[in-house]
Amino acid sequence: MKKYLPSIWDYLLIIASSLIQAISLRLFFIPADLASGGVSGISQLINHFTGWPIGLMVFIGNLPLFLLGWRFLGGTKFVMRTAVAIVTYSLFTDLLLKIPAFVSYSQILLDDLQGDIFLNSLYGAIVSGVGYGMVYRARGTSGGSDILARILNNWRGISMTQSYLVVDTAVILSAGFVFGWKAALYAMIALYISGLVAETVLEGGGTVRTAMIITAKPDEVSQYVIDEMERGVTWLEGKGAYTGNSRPVLYCVINRAEVATLKSIVHEKDPEAFMVIGVAHEALGEGFKPLKGR
Repeated sequence: MKKYLPSIWDYLLIIASSLIQAISLRLFFIPADLASGGVSGISQLINHFTGWPIGLMVFIGNLPLFLLGWRFLGGTKFVMRTAVAIVTYSLFTDLLLKIPAFVSYSQILLDDLQGDIFLNSLYGAIVSGVGYGMVYRARGTSGGSDILARILNNWRGISMTQSYLVVDTAVILSAGFVFGWKAALYAMIALYISGLVAETVLEGGGTVRTAMIITAKPDEVSQYVIDEMERGVTWLEGKGAYTGNSRPVLYCVINRAEVATLKSIVHEKDPEAFMVIGVAHEALGEGFKPLKGR
């Protein structure tokens, strides 16, 4: 049973992410006529002209993409996780309208926001971004443009970012003719923000800084960093291309708040030192987050 727990947790995350995305669609995107891109955006357009249920249209629209993904991406994990994501998202999108408490709250929220398209796009982007981040964290896909982007990436070598941009922008621009260009602009902004939120949920908010220090006093600087900041320091062998002189390069990883302290230490010990501060998405291991398999 223990070996199945990670997979069970993944599927629970996918189901929860589908609910969150459906809530975002119903509470913020649909009331403000914001096409959320991909199959969901196309479903909103179809609903606008026909009145057909959006969730049902999401399910039908995802079927050919799901079959393409099965054909070109393959794998049991892809099939099962994507199928769960598509089915649950489609169901939640329509079933939420059957829950009296949700309908009442959505009306209260609608009155509170008073049709403010900026607030709807902002809240919708944040909530949907959390949902997207959760499904990616569960090593799944959200269906729709996600599948198409992966196929284009594998088939034509088009980057995932470009694939998403082409597919979702095409849908949003099409919606501009229906809902207006103001709504299309805010939909693009929401798409960008949701991507940032999804990345934060996926990778965590623990962005760290890396520092490379070239100094004539490596012993003093490294020892001070170890003693005062309690951070590890790694010596790398370096050689100046211009001077031909060999000297060690100190490398360390610190938190964002420790940058000023490190600068002060280096300046105090060697004002002539050369230092480069970089950004790393995540640091795993002693002194930071534990290194895990997932």
